[in-house]
Amino acid sequence: MIDKNTRRELLRLIAALAWPTVIEQVLTTAVSYVDTAMVGSLGRKASAAVGATMTVNWMLNCVVMALGIGFLAFIARNIGAGKPEMAKRAAAQAVDTALIGGLTVTALALPLAKYVPVWMRADENIRADASSYFFILYVPMVFRSASMMFGTVLRASGDTKTPMKVNVLTNLVNVVLNFLLIYETRRLDLLGLRFTMPGAGMGLKGAAVASAIAFTVGGVCMTAALYKNPVVSPRGAGYKPDREILLPCFRIALPSCLQRLATSSGYVVFSSMINGLGEISTAAHSIANTAESAFYIPGWGMQTAASTLIGNAYGEGDNKKLTSLAKLLLTLEFIVMTVSGTVLFFGAEALMSVFTRDRDVIRMGAKVLRMVAVSEPIYGVAIITEGIFNGVGDTFHTFLFNTFGMWGVRILGTYIFVRRLGFGLTAAWACMIAHNVTLGILLTAKYLRGRWRPKDVRAVPPGT
Repeated sequence: MIDKNTRRELLRLIAALAWPTVIEQVLTTAVSYVDTAMVGSLGRKASAAVGATMTVNWMLNCVVMALGIGFLAFIARNIGAGKPEMAKRAAAQAVDTALIGGLTVTALALPLAKYVPVWMRADENIRADASSYFFILYVPMVFRSASMMFGTVLRASGDTKTPMKVNVLTNLVNVVLNFLLIYETRRLDLLGLRFTMPGAGMGLKGAAVASAIAFTVGGVCMTAALYKNPVVSPRGAGYKPDREILLPCFRIALPSCLQRLATSSGYVVFSSMINGLGEISTAAHSIANTAESAFYIPGWGMQTAASTLIGNAYGEGDNKKLTSLAKLLLTLEFIVMTVSGTVLFFGAEALMSVFTRDRDVIRMGAKVLRMVAVSEPIYGVAIITEGIFNGVGDTFHTFLFNTFGMWGVRILGTYIFVRRLGFGLTAAWACMIAHNVTLGILLTAKYLRGRWRPKDVRAVPPGT
């Protein structure tokens, strides 16, 4: 049982780490909403072109994100154990990893850009636009890699405010450039004033160029922030490959990387089956995914706090703190995601209307959003338990559970009900929800068994 003073202190720790990440994701999602609405104003075809390659985008980014999990767990643990020099050495290795990872993904993505929409079974009339959009997004991948990796390193050190500020700037740049590059020069009315707003009139290509420039700005700023950070600045740490750092980081990162590849490739297959349902379903699916993402913000924000704080407690060898933090995080997450799911359920149609005026797309998207809203609390628990396991370096079981849920439940179910039996988008989303619920049940069962705590921490008597 957690006493009131301990609970209050743990709540302060969680809030201190979680709120900047939550605010960051709120603003990022708000910009994603604006971006989707701007593209949506170009018509159903433009929305479908963006959605056609969205999941391949996730799959390629997942490699860098998974590597970041390894560094997060290692750095948080060593800071908790009072070993700041090890954390600095790990940050230097993260610089090398971000550079190599970014260049590798770029080398893969650019030559494949014209083939991706074909593999994704996108309609022929949107393939050229989808290919161009995808290509432009991956030109600055090294900067995107730096932003993702170094943001994770900073959060592992307990600094969640700086990544928030950098990502706010990145998103503001994206919105402003969208406004200038997507539309033609036009006359605008603002507070009673009429003026001419210049525009490049680039349409969908303008949205891609705006994102590419914003990614570059974000990467440069996040790199500068990392080198200024007093806890994990890699200055003077040396960049020669360091087996003492890389082996434990990659040991944690490998299952996470395999998990993300398995789930992201599953998203690719899942979306390709949805793309085969036609333009309306593709647009509704793409917009509903964007709309739904806002309601996972509390979960993902607290997952970052969970991984960092659990990693710190593990490094300290504090069994009681480790257990108390996990229970409190899970309770908070369930409550918050229940509230967000309720809001999503009743606001589904209004939310879809923000992004498109197409009544068919709105109606279909609102239906699937109401379906997924019911499963939000269970998926929220899955998000937090995964963060807890990441913090102690156990990424293997999350890999197994995610892979089974994606391929054994979502993909197999969608293939049967959509491809073989001819059902539509609602059946596909029902399979997605079944995947989320299965994942929540499996992760919760592992947590309740108590074996997620490392043996060297379980051996320490509580309170010592």
